Amino acid sequence: MKISSRIAIVVFASLSFQICCQNIWEIKDSVNGPSRGSSSSFVISGEGYIVGGLDDFGFKRKMYSYDPSQNDWDDELALGGLNGDGLDRGSACGFSIGDKGYICLGQGQTNPYFKDTWEYDPINDTWTQKADFTGTARRQAVAFVIGNEAFVGTGQDASGLCKDFYKYDPVTNSWTQINDFPGTARRQAVAFTMGDQAYFGTGDDGVLKNDFWMYEASIDTWIQKTSFPGTPRAGAVGWGIFPTAFIATGEDNNFNYTKDVWEYNYFSNTWTQRSDFIGSGRKNAVAMVINNIGYIGTGYSGIYEDDFYSYAGILSVNEFVETKINLFPNPFLEYANVTFQKEIPSIVNIKAYDQFGRDVTESFIFNFEGNQLKIRPDEQSKGNYFLKINEEPFSKNGLIKFTII
Repeated sequence: MKISSRIAIVVFASLSFQICCQNIWEIKDSVNGPSRGSSSSFVISGEGYIVGGLDDFGFKRKMYSYDPSQNDWDDELALGGLNGDGLDRGSACGFSIGDKGYICLGQGQTNPYFKDTWEYDPINDTWTQKADFTGTARRQAVAFVIGNEAFVGTGQDASGLCKDFYKYDPVTNSWTQINDFPGTARRQAVAFTMGDQAYFGTGDDGVLKNDFWMYEASIDTWIQKTSFPGTPRAGAVGWGIFPTAFIATGEDNNFNYTKDVWEYNYFSNTWTQRSDFIGSGRKNAVAMVINNIGYIGTGYSGIYEDDFYSYAGILSVNEFVETKINLFPNPFLEYANVTFQKEIPSIVNIKAYDQFGRDVTESFIFNFEGNQLKIRPDEQSKGNYFLKINEEPFSKNGLIKFTII
């Protein structure tokens, strides 16, 4: 068999064999302009953007961009451009598809419920109005992106709380209704994408919530997952970096501005508490992922905030006995041996997943003898992959991340 790709195992992280542990928060450059909450955000080409929001003097439409390589913010063209008067807003939805950013819905100084959609082109530095959202005008909804389509739903409209969802196709510039969220109608929930699925949870339906759901776009189906174990809350933030996702901050049912951070694992459907957010507890912050690093900033903690932080998580679910592994050769052309310091007990089977959570086990050949695992790839595309060792019992599983380059 001819192998055309070079393969490097770059990170090992496991449940029963841990060698990589970060769980680190770092202070970054504060966001330009006045402190604010209820802003929207998106990421384009490795830079994060924050748009609009609410400060002590009212709603805004200004936009700022963050370059992580320089740890610096720049002023950008405000929502709507030079003729965007009246588009100031907070509690809107932000998302990116390809090399464009989008803002839709929200509330403003004189308009309690927007339904417009705007597209930002960073190359030409222009805002263009697109097709209006076809649901009712609303605020405090959620948005996520799967593939080349955005999904927007829930929130509050003039009649009350909503549970309907719609998808936006930028190619046809059209909105299409999909299946309603099957939980209760609500506002100020959290939603994000991890791999090929989206996740949704928490929020306010009149009572603060801690339920957690996965949306499978390929079959337009919602699946309930293990509930968020923190206190029920609204105005939290979330982000996903496969195979883990995070929910943090928000205002809980005791009216506390929280700063706890919880990690969700795709493979085990379990939650683990991580290091608290190092800023003040808050609600209505923004979160984004830039180059596989999570970022949180702005929000309301009793005062409006302009601080900004990064978080490097742990590539595992639970930590047990630490051990070492040897990789040889690394990188490799046809195969590699992963040698553990001690024999791995009770091997049931080995599964391989790509960075979108898809099972690609059949693309690899695995042989396990004692404390050594030999990995031979079949013809395989470039990207990040994860090996799951032991499916039952999961508390003895291992997870190896490797990269085809």
